[in-house]
Amino acid sequence: MNADVSKMRRWTKKEVWSSALLFLLNLLILLLIVAALLVGGNLGNLKQTLEANKANYIYIAFCLVLLAVITYFYFFFEDRNVLSEGKNIILLFMILDVSLVVCVLMGKWLNIYARPVALCALLTFLLLGRRSAMFMNIISALTLFIVDNFSSSAPSPQSIYSALMIAFTAGMVAIFAANRLRTRLRVVLVGILIALPMDFMIFLLEISSLAMQGTSVSQAGAARNIWMNLGYGFAGGISSAILFLLLLPVFECLFSVLTVFRLRELTSLDSPLLKKLKDEAPGTYNHSAVVSQLAEECAAALGEDAELARAAALYHDVGKLHHPEYFSENQGEYNLHDELTPELSADIIRSHTTDGHDLILANHLPQFFADVAIQHHGTLAIGYFYGKAQKMYGGEVNKEDFSYTGPKPQSKIAAIIMIADAAEAVTRSMASKKPEDVEVRVRGIIEERMNQEQFAECNITMEDLTIIRITLVNALTGVYHKRVEYPSIRYGKKEED
Repeated sequence: MNADVSKMRRWTKKEVWSSALLFLLNLLILLLIVAALLVGGNLGNLKQTLEANKANYIYIAFCLVLLAVITYFYFFFEDRNVLSEGKNIILLFMILDVSLVVCVLMGKWLNIYARPVALCALLTFLLLGRRSAMFMNIISALTLFIVDNFSSSAPSPQSIYSALMIAFTAGMVAIFAANRLRTRLRVVLVGILIALPMDFMIFLLEISSLAMQGTSVSQAGAARNIWMNLGYGFAGGISSAILFLLLLPVFECLFSVLTVFRLRELTSLDSPLLKKLKDEAPGTYNHSAVVSQLAEECAAALGEDAELARAAALYHDVGKLHHPEYFSENQGEYNLHDELTPELSADIIRSHTTDGHDLILANHLPQFFADVAIQHHGTLAIGYFYGKAQKMYGGEVNKEDFSYTGPKPQSKIAAIIMIADAAEAVTRSMASKKPEDVEVRVRGIIEERMNQEQFAECNITMEDLTIIRITLVNALTGVYHKRVEYPSIRYGKKEED
């Protein structure tokens, strides 16, 4: 279910209570982690430590509960989709827990400025989105500030408040800088961008401290201290990026989240299923490659996830691997369907959607890919064999026997791929590929699917369909543009002197 629908739908009491209880369970885990970090090396005198700091620990617990309640209500009113799936709640807290533990330990063992304070923001941005990342960056900075205030190894109060500002600023810079994160090199550059405001704030703090101390500190010692802290600040920015790269695959695997990095891995020819498709059904692979390009452009034009659309389109026809020779793009001059009844032919063609769904899941690929594979023909009739049966049986044919089983597209991306799939196949077979001729055929494809209510179960609008039509016409005329006919020229051997 997409986020917009989730926000609009009224939740049942069971859904509210189940999400609240899971939130509470994860909060308890966070409280235990914070307690362990605060007690630290005092485990031998645990009872005395708890007695001596009872009031502080109660205060900390109250603050963390308050932050958790605010977080729950933020997502309940602003992005209920995060709460609708239990794995998202666990993911949210796990990111916060890991970031907090790493920051506190690096602050204790190395330096307060060397902490990867942007780690929570980067992971949340890639795994849950920008809005969630901006909010969780605030929660992460405040949680770290609470722990710093009551830590036995806490630095000066000035450093604690400065660390709060550094953590907040570094996280926000990371979110804005990571907007077009696509390669590992960009991640490193983001780490440097994070380090710049951190170092600037550290420099101002150190200059301010020197001014307060007056002449009690030697210039050489002061300069050395400033450079050392600036180095720690730079390390904090870079370590945020490095730890992000190390931890992201773990979270992707544990929670089955599709990030841009994971999508690029799945769409490379190193993917076993795509490699098999290219080797055993080259016509289907080439068709899927063009459809993926078309889907990517349409998704980008609608503001949808273009990388996700491209990846799903590459896998939408993998079900044809079961009987590749029965699909026209993989055939030569001989058509195997000439030997079959229309019913049997329709069964073979129709099965590629369910076969694709099962094959994708069997290869442990994302559920979204499987959904698109089974939805991209909706409940449309298999026109060629439906018409053939009508001629053979005098028009007395049950249309459902020659139709796909569905379901209809449940998302905009599935609807885009449905249209792009048909538009590519039709345009490839056209004698004239002039823009006006392509436009007529694409418009006809969209209108036919609208008349059969294929878009009734997804949130696509008439404006979206217009944008898709224009984008497809421009893209298809570019892909299948007319080329000049090259003359046949024979070149003789070059005569030697």
